Amino acid sequence: MTGNDTRKGVGLMALAMAVFAVQDVISRHLAGEYNVLMVVMLRYWFFALFVLSVAARKAGGLRAAARSAQPWVQTFRGLLLVGEICVMVVAFVHLGLVEAHAIFACYPLLVAALSGPVLGEAVGWRRWAAIGVGFIGIMVILQPGSGVFTPSALIAMAAALMFALYALLTRYVARADTSATSFFYTGVAGAPAITLLGMWYWEPMTPPDWGWMALLCITGAFGHFLLIKVYEAAEASAVQPFAYLQLVFAASLGVLILGEDLRPAVVLGVSIVVGAGLFTLWRENVARRRAISAAAAVTGGRS
Repeated sequence: MTGNDTRKGVGLMALAMAVFAVQDVISRHLAGEYNVLMVVMLRYWFFALFVLSVAARKAGGLRAAARSAQPWVQTFRGLLLVGEICVMVVAFVHLGLVEAHAIFACYPLLVAALSGPVLGEAVGWRRWAAIGVGFIGIMVILQPGSGVFTPSALIAMAAALMFALYALLTRYVARADTSATSFFYTGVAGAPAITLLGMWYWEPMTPPDWGWMALLCITGAFGHFLLIKVYEAAEASAVQPFAYLQLVFAASLGVLILGEDLRPAVVLGVSIVVGAGLFTLWRENVARRRAISAAAAVTGGRS
């Protein structure tokens, strides 16, 4: 059951984003030393165990969690997420955390743009204007034609597009399935798929890197645990804008720990993209409240 403690929800969201930023730093290190598929495979084994343990504790256990009105869509969601993680980790290696997250920040705008064709939602001119402004922000970050642009930036764009589609499908399945079911399929569908690929790229790891791998698994599970608590404490619409803090934390760690550069164009571009993204979230909340009010008025008129 969702609570109404927004302050607690925001605090938990900030902590979750910090944990995920640490996870990104570790992923960047390990993927620089070992094959990305192997790194993600080991991470997903632990994540799948975490998902199963959470599902087993819920009412109805694993059987209830696996019960879905649209299992094929749920399975595709799980495959899409594990693929997105692999692509994003590759982006970390080629671009660094700062650049990769700066480009990835456009995914809420992609969600808004694709919500029409995928979900049949109406996208008004205000949100289209925000999407256009966000696109300008991405161009500021990439600086095409200036010699700064690198084809590796397309990897982060692909990850943003994949995650946007994953988010849209999550909304779609929520019409018939519970959040517990969606969470179950996220881990259970992804683990076997990445194992079929990652097992061919197994290579020995040094003892210190096994320690980093263990920390990667723990931060991944802990981050998702915090997200569960976030949405138990507060409404998603109230806390979702604070998910942008992962960009802030990841960029800070990239500069302080990995010695990455923070170009002025990136700061300006990210400010534009985040501003446009926050506006689209605000417009979605306005539209949702209007729909709820209209439905309540209709219901009241019939009573």
